Amino acid sequence: MIRNENIPFIRSIKSADLAACDEADSFLQSAMWGRFKSRFGWQAKAFTVDWNEGGVESLLTLSRRIVPGFSMTYIPWGPELPAAFPDDPPLRAAAIAELARVLRPVLPRTTAFIRFDPPWFDAAGTMPPDLSAPFKRAAADIQPPDTVLIDLTPPPEDILAAMKPKWRYNIALAEKHGVTVIDSGEQGIDIFYRLLAETAERDGIAIHNIEYYRALFAECQDNSAAMPPRLHLYTAWHEGGALAAIVALFRGKQAVYLYGASANVKRNVMAPYALQWKAMRDAQQYGCTQYDLFGIPPDENPDHPMAGLYRFKTGFGGAIIHRPGSWDYPCKPALYALFNCAEHLRKKVRDRRKRRK
Repeated sequence: MIRNENIPFIRSIKSADLAACDEADSFLQSAMWGRFKSRFGWQAKAFTVDWNEGGVESLLTLSRRIVPGFSMTYIPWGPELPAAFPDDPPLRAAAIAELARVLRPVLPRTTAFIRFDPPWFDAAGTMPPDLSAPFKRAAADIQPPDTVLIDLTPPPEDILAAMKPKWRYNIALAEKHGVTVIDSGEQGIDIFYRLLAETAERDGIAIHNIEYYRALFAECQDNSAAMPPRLHLYTAWHEGGALAAIVALFRGKQAVYLYGASANVKRNVMAPYALQWKAMRDAQQYGCTQYDLFGIPPDENPDHPMAGLYRFKTGFGGAIIHRPGSWDYPCKPALYALFNCAEHLRKKVRDRRKRRK
């Protein structure tokens, strides 16, 4: 697609049913995610965006109150641009700036700012450039901008071969120790949550209440969508005890590792390695071509509070990619400035707590 600078990026934007988002590339832009977040104080609205010279794409927006009388609108991993849209960062930034301008009149009048998590990345793994004015860098990212993507198209033995030797050894060691992995589904939520609470205490991280995870399983039981999501809860057992658990979502060609938890005991039997390998193999059999480990620190910094997570996830091979992160389009600049300052302070407090662990 050759861009004509005299033509607007967007021909029109129209309200739509949430079902319009059923075929979105990302689960975060899907109708399922909109319905799920609606259970927890967000107002989900769908639109169809007619991108000039590119075609029509769906758009999921999530809005919620931030202070009495004012709200924010969040666009998770959006917008999804047409496949023919140029891979040019300044053009993409200009396109979402225009999207923000045309969205603003159809969003709640109380909207103080629109937060975008652009989904694009450079396949070479380089850091994307910052978005320019009128955007402001958010104080905290909502979705992880940095992650590891495992290619599931090769046979299993080749996927194993691409891992670091120690990771292959640990997968084999878990099997040797007799670790068994069971896809327990919704029935395993109580055990998962117990392990998750133990992990949160150990690592100094925040978690949702158990009903949040129950609601996600309930929402994923709807098989009427064009790309029905399948949510799996894998639990690793050893000598009658549950040692670790993960939640993974399979949808279309994408598999995503959403949540993980582990006990403080028997860490030498390498249960988390067995869990990831089981999820990758099941995702491959389901027809997924990619497994997203969904979040790592931006680089290999030993002083980062999540440095261990970086080592663990990158050891499975795959491509390290970087997305732009969260960027805000202020609609009410004065109020946004106050909110941004408060969010910066909250992030500093959270980071300090993590470093104490």
